[in-house]
Formats: sequence, structure tokens, C-alpha cells
Amino acid sequence: MQKYFHSVTLDGEKCKGCTNCIKHCPTEAIRVREGQARIIEERCIDCGECIRICPNRAKLAITDPLATLANFKYTIALPAPSLYAQFGPGVMPHHILGALLDLGFDTYFEVAVGAEAVSMHLREYLGRQCPRPAISSACPAVIRLMQVKFPGLLEHIVPMETPMEVAARMARERAARDHGLKDEEIGIFFITPCPAKVTAVKQPFGERSYVDGAISMSAIYGEILGRLESPTTRLLSSISPARGVGWGKTGGENHAIKEHSLLAVDGIHNVINVLEEIERGGLRDIDYVEAQACTGGCIGGPLVPQNPFVSRVRMESLLKKLAGREQQLPEIPTDPGYYRLKSPIAPRPTLKLSNDIQKAISMLEEVERITAELPGLDCGSCGSPSCRALAEDIVRGYAETSFCVFKLREKLQLLAREIVDLAHMRPPAMGRETVNGTEEGQK
Repeated sequence: MQKYFHSVTLDGEKCKGCTNCIKHCPTEAIRVREGQARIIEERCIDCGECIRICPNRAKLAITDPLATLANFKYTIALPAPSLYAQFGPGVMPHHILGALLDLGFDTYFEVAVGAEAVSMHLREYLGRQCPRPAISSACPAVIRLMQVKFPGLLEHIVPMETPMEVAARMARERAARDHGLKDEEIGIFFITPCPAKVTAVKQPFGERSYVDGAISMSAIYGEILGRLESPTTRLLSSISPARGVGWGKTGGENHAIKEHSLLAVDGIHNVINVLEEIERGGLRDIDYVEAQACTGGCIGGPLVPQNPFVSRVRMESLLKKLAGREQQLPEIPTDPGYYRLKSPIAPRPTLKLSNDIQKAISMLEEVERITAELPGLDCGSCGSPSCRALAEDIVRGYAETSFCVFKLREKLQLLAREIVDLAHMRPPAMGRETVNGTEEGQK
């Protein structure tokens, strides 16, 4: 079985077994057993929905600390566009980039530049023959969702690297060229709004990631905020292309592409609804689907410090300011092969009923039988997200029918009746039971 890296993890000491997480997980990757949540790693896509919903803060994301910068001779900050929307009015990208340098980075390279470059090639790609609708490859949580639940739609994914990877590669090549550095001496760190991007760095879809680490926006926010008010912060000019920065919110990709029939969907459960529609053969009139797991796009990620609705207003205001500026982009590679994924995205094996097809069919029939006998309320009291999930767990040997409180109550009621009947029975040698002096058999 393949070993998976997951940014999302569980703090067992904080978990109260409340079952909130199992009801919201889009891939049914969580169970609650013996008062503790358990994450099924084959199904987890690191979308961070459990982090968002957990009232006890028992779910958290593993990210890199700033101290990791010391492992490299030359470090590059890779800020996501959504970072710019986390600060108040008057704070421009160059202020934030200057603060990042004060934090210890040697330089920076904006992911917005990578997004601008990807947008250009997306327009060219959509002008060619490809499966319709084409689906964005930008959100790693959506890609992993499709690997787990919609493997038949993987051919619809645009075979193009994400802006993060494109920006990281361009930054790495520039640092090696301008400073004569070896690849291992360069450390590139993405300032991330979500755990899925961390997983994409640590366990990329292709052979390697050009990014060396991922630092949580929430973890670094206070450090940046403090340095914005410091007189030592270096105020540098920045590129910050408006169309590239716009990728940080829902609709930003489509706005950058402009042409064609475009659809934008955000929120992991809304994405699932759209993918189900595509699976049924619908949406053929749509050329491109911008799908983002977080509501509002990356500005609504689980690792951002600000309210996503406030961030959206700030992002809109920032984009208006940036749109009125003339910006000179650095030299951008024009070869389409530079942006192409090196290998196709393959389906991800999840929990199979059995490797033996005949046995799997038999087990599936058993799942259907058990599901029909369960109440169908999907209450989650059994520790599984739905009655069907419990039926699958029972067939696999991970649960019992008695885990369902309603089935348990039926058994208790049956047992209570049996106990009452037994209470009125006497051994034959003791004679027949009498009621009010009359033999029961004569009543």
C-alpha cells in the first residue's frame, strides 16, 4: 500500500469524539471510535474541512517553521496572492514583500507572476481540442478529490503545472543563474493558505516539487504585521500583476482567461455537485471549470488569518489599484512544455472491498443488504458518516451492527421481551406456573 503524507493531522488530547468532522468530510475519511476521531489516510485529501469545523481545534496542519530557512544558503519567499488580502487598507504588496525580507528571506518571487504566465498558456490550451469541460489543475484538494471519488474525470484536468510550481521553478532558475548557486543551496518557501498546498509540496503529483517548504499564513501573519510598522522594513518595488493576484479569489482564473465559456465553483461540496454533473455527461457547453475547494477561493483557506468575506472586499479594492498600474513582467518562458505536467494524474487507490472481483461483488451485495436494514438517518452516532459507510465498515470487519443505536435498541427490546418470558417459566419438576391460584394452562 502506498504511504501517504498528510498535512492534516489529529491532536488526540483535544479530540472529544463529537462527530462534527465525520459529517463534513467530503471523502468520508474520518471515523470516530472509542471516543476518538481517526483519519483514514487513503481517503484524506487534506482539504482542511475538518480543521475548519472542529470546535475543539483537534485538527491541525503540519507546516514548516521559519527556523527551516537556516537549512539553506539562499532562501526565496513565494507568497500566494491571497496573502495580500489579509491586511488592511493602505497595505500594498511591496510592503508585505519588504516585511518578508525582514523576516530572513534573501529575496522573493510572487506566485502572481506564475499565475499570469499560466493564464497566457491556458488561453492557448483552451483554443485546442481537449476534453470538455476542461478542469483547472490549480487546487490540489480538488485534484485529490477527483483521484479518490471521480477517477473517470481525470482526463478533463488541464495538464498544466500550478502557478506555485511555475513561480518556484522560475525563481530557482533565476537564483542559480544570477548567484551561481547549486540547486540544493536554494530554499524556496511557499506562504500557504491551506494544508492541501503543503501536501502538494511534500508529496507532489509529479516526480518533484520546485518548492522546498510551506509556511502557514496564520503562523507568519503576526510576524509580518509587526514588521509593517517597523522603520527597518525595506520598501521594495513589486510586480504584482492584477490578473495574477486575482487568482487568490473565486473567479480570478476565469477573469485572467476572459475568453471561452467559463464556470467558477468554490466550496468542496459545491465542487462535488459540479463534478457529479460532469460525470453524468452534463456541462458540455462549458469550456473551463475553475474549481476551488475553499469557499471564496484561496482567501477562504483554513490557514488564512482573516475572515474570508473581509478578505474578498480587500482583494477587490487591491485589484482596482493594481489594474491602474503599468507593470513590467519578468521574462516569462514561452515554451508550452515548460508548463506541462511531466506525467498524467493517476487515480488514487482507496479502500477496496476486495482485490478479488467475485468476492468484491459478494461483499457489495452484503453492503446493500445491511444498508437496507439500517434506518437511513445518517445521524453519525455510530461513528461512521452515513448508514452506507457503516455498512461498508461492517463488511470490512471494522464495525458491528450494534454500533447503530437504533439497531442496538431493537436488540435490547427483543432481549427485554425474552427476559420477561423467561421470568414466567419454571422447570417441569416444580409444577406449572399459576396465576391467582389457577394453573396458567387452564386459563
